[in-house]
Order: sequence, then structure tokens, then C-alpha cells
Amino acid sequence: MVDDTTAQVAGVSVDLRHWIGGRRVASTGRFVDVSPIDETEIASLHAGGATEVDLAVQAAREAFPAWAALPVAERSAILRRVADGIEARVEDLAQVETRDNGSLLRSHRRGVMPRVAMNFRFFADYAEKELGHPDLDVRGHRERISYDPAGVVAIITPWNAPLMLASWRIGPALAAGNTVVLKPPEWAPLTASLLADIMHEAGVPAGVFNVVQGTGLEAGAPLTAHPGINRLAFTGSVPTAGRVAAAAAANIVPLSFELGGKSPLVVFADADLDLAVDLAVEQFDNAGQVCLGAFRILVQDTIADAFLERVIAKARNVRQGDPREEDTDVSAMVSRTHFERVSGFVERALADGARAVLGGGPNDDLGGLFFRPTILVDAPAGSEILTEEVFGPVLTVQTFSDEEQAVELANDTRFGLAATLVTGDRARAERVSHRLEAGTVWVNCFFVRDLGAPFGGNGKSGIGREGGIWSFDFYTDIKNTVFSPTGWMESAHG
Repeated sequence: MVDDTTAQVAGVSVDLRHWIGGRRVASTGRFVDVSPIDETEIASLHAGGATEVDLAVQAAREAFPAWAALPVAERSAILRRVADGIEARVEDLAQVETRDNGSLLRSHRRGVMPRVAMNFRFFADYAEKELGHPDLDVRGHRERISYDPAGVVAIITPWNAPLMLASWRIGPALAAGNTVVLKPPEWAPLTASLLADIMHEAGVPAGVFNVVQGTGLEAGAPLTAHPGINRLAFTGSVPTAGRVAAAAAANIVPLSFELGGKSPLVVFADADLDLAVDLAVEQFDNAGQVCLGAFRILVQDTIADAFLERVIAKARNVRQGDPREEDTDVSAMVSRTHFERVSGFVERALADGARAVLGGGPNDDLGGLFFRPTILVDAPAGSEILTEEVFGPVLTVQTFSDEEQAVELANDTRFGLAATLVTGDRARAERVSHRLEAGTVWVNCFFVRDLGAPFGGNGKSGIGREGGIWSFDFYTDIKNTVFSPTGWMESAHG
């Protein structure tokens, strides 16, 4: 008899069933998980649908009153044990996620998986120590502000950093006293199953955390439209977000969306050129499959030739290959579908008149889903490659003549997730950063942010902000209770 409940992935045993109500739940349907490294099948997972979603939401609703009633210190202690469990299994999680989504193993070991643990620990600490405000005294009346858990939180996460981005939402949702139903990405679902094991071992009560696997159509759609959820957090594409919002609207469910971007990297002539070149080449990280990536490079015309020459030279030394090897810098696209999507963007850009000064197509030496790090110049203004999110290792380079034009080009996008500015002039840094339309602006740095700071996008990059108090603003119902100084009866017992 073939065991279809578990699979060995990179030497780690992974349960292929859902996690609902504190137990493993099987489905009749299956969906296949393929590794982007070599396009081989990893496992056939149990595929959920409306039935499994109903079970998970019901389990979460039943578990909610007891979890919400726990003192915040007790909830936080459990979540710190979850963080401990993640840290104890960093290697397992790193190996499985690398096999599953093709990201670099060294990055998972050193940064991504430790950050998963940090997310749980940070929000546990924040809820216990920082949540709430001192009572307000208004004309002798006392106003008490409280953060009450909202109920059941549905979380739908993407494939580019599935466990880290899930923990970014799960941590504050649970710390606030909510229960969670997680729908992991169908292209990289496996570490969500391992997280369920860690949650259970840490003492998270049955029904507080649930995982329903499956496709967006079969599992995601019924979850977003479910009348039993109270909050919905989604990370993904703009078209999918529109469908998610329409489904949630019928039930008036508050939404938090992070939808990617088309972020600029603005380089002025007074910039530290070495720093600017390093930041440009850094955008090839995770094969360009990063929502915050600054893929539109805008460089002042007086240094454009020197800058581009140095960027090309440095990018040629970027090593593409197997993400499990320590010296690999760029890996593969996550799936055949996504590989063809990225290829299509570049093919159309070249047909539109853009020139590839680096890369420009698949890496024939490696085959499979490996797309060469690519730099395009001379793309026509307003063309697709300059306006749409590619989500691959593709940079475009444009020039500007002065500060006014730099700001105009940087803001010429329907997105507004992030922007990066490189300049040696402090006054210019203040002026330009103030005018850039983005949720996060980095000046002479990249990818630096405290977990207590707000994160989110403008325009088509999303709805709302999370991080620190902003996460709890979303995952709670905030109540103001006003106590009058008069009208009280003396206690019968004095």
C-alpha cells in the first residue's frame, strides 16, 4: 500500500494533509507540487475545497472564545515557544523551502527562517508589552482604549517567501487573540505543513491555527467568500486581489492587501557610485521574485554610461545555478508558468525596441527554469516593460537630466510599494524622498526596516499598513470606553 500522507523532502518528513482543528485531515483530491530546481515532482498533496474550508473556519470559530480569553501573557508565551520551535528546525525549514520554491538555501539558513522566528517573537512581545494606550482624561471622564480580537483571520500567502510572509501575518493575528485559517501557495505549500507541526508541539490549542492546502480556485475562492471570517490578509497580484476583494465585499470583511510594485532606484550624479552599483545588482536577489525590488533604474544622464558599464561588469559575476550550492547567487523561476510569463515580458520588450545589454533570455547552459539576469535599455516611454511588474531578474535603465525629471519618472507608475534613492546630498535626499510616492523609501540603503515600522503600498500596491501597532489596528476591533466621574453608588460593603 502506498503512503500518500507523507513525503520525504530533502530528508525531511512532510505531512501532505491539511491541518484542521488540531488534527490532520485528508482529501480525496490531489495537486502536484513541482520543484523549480529541476522540474521534478516533489509530492502530491491533498487538495482542499469548500468542504475543508468550512471545516477549518468552523474549527477556528469554535476555538476563538477560549483563545481570545487567554491573558495576553499566556498567548505570548505560547508564541515564543513557536519561535523556539522554528529556530530548532531552521535547517529542516530551509531545506524544504529551497526544494519547494527554488530560493537560495544560504539565504533561508541565515536570514529568512530566523526572520520567521523573529516575527513570532516580536509580535508576542509587542502584544504583551506595548499594546494599548494609557487611559485618557477628558474633562474628568476616563476613556479606556482597548484592542479586542476580531475573530477568524483568513491569510493567503504567495510563493516567493511563503513561510516568512505567512508568519508576518500569523504572528500579530494570533498575538491579538484571533484564530487563523492559512491557505498556503499551491506552488510552494510545504513549509506551512511543517509550521502546523511546530504550532502543535508548542502548545497552540486545537483550532487556533489551521492550514487548508489547494489551488486558488478550489481552496482560495471559498475561503475569501466565507461568511465565517472576520479579517482577510492577501499577498499577490492586482488581478487576483480584485477578485478577492469582490468576494469579501459581500460579507463586509476588512482587507489587508500587499500587491507588489514597480519600484524605482534613483541614482543621482552625486551618489556613491560603488554603493549605487551594489544596490542595482542586489535587485537580482531571489531571481527578481521580490515584491520590493527596485527594477526600474533611473540614473542621471551625466553618469549613465559609467554607471551602466559598472553594473554590467558586476552583474556578469553573478553566479546562476542550483540554489542548494553555497556560491549560487541567482536561481530559477518558481514554475514553468512563471518562467514563460517572464520570458514573454522580455520578448515583447525587445520587439518594442528595447535592447538587452545583459542577458535577455533563458540560460541555455542550465536549461529548465533558469532565466538569465537581464538589463534592458532604450525601452520606449510608457511601454509594458516599464509599467508592469515582471517579477523576474529583469532590470530596465532610464536616464533623467535633473531632480524634477527624476521625481516625475519615479512616480510615473500605478504602483507605490517602495522606492530607493542614492545621493550624496543630504538636502536633496530630504527633498526627493519627501516627494516620492511609495509606502517605503530607502535612502542610500535597501531592504532595511524595523518590524515596528509601517509596511504597505500606495496605489495598486495594496491596501493598509502592517507592522507594529498598524498590524494590531487591522487584526483587532478597537474600542473606546468612556467612564463618567459621576453616577456611582457606594458599595454596600464600603
